[in-house]
Amino acid sequence: MLITFSTAFVFGLITGVLVWTKRVGIGTALAVWLSGFTLASTGLAGPVNTALASAITALTQLH
Repeated sequence: MLITFSTAFVFGLITGVLVWTKRVGIGTALAVWLSGFTLASTGLAGPVNTALASAITALTQLH
């Protein structure tokens, strides 16, 4: 029996563990989890790419 998991699910699980063990903050975990949608090439990949690019642009404008 073959069991498969989506990349987005695996990224969500990993980031959940990282937040639970306090290795990363919520903001970092959110970025990692959202990038899972991009890597998995889900239907949300386009909007997630746009949102991440906008966030990065906004953060670079602050400094």
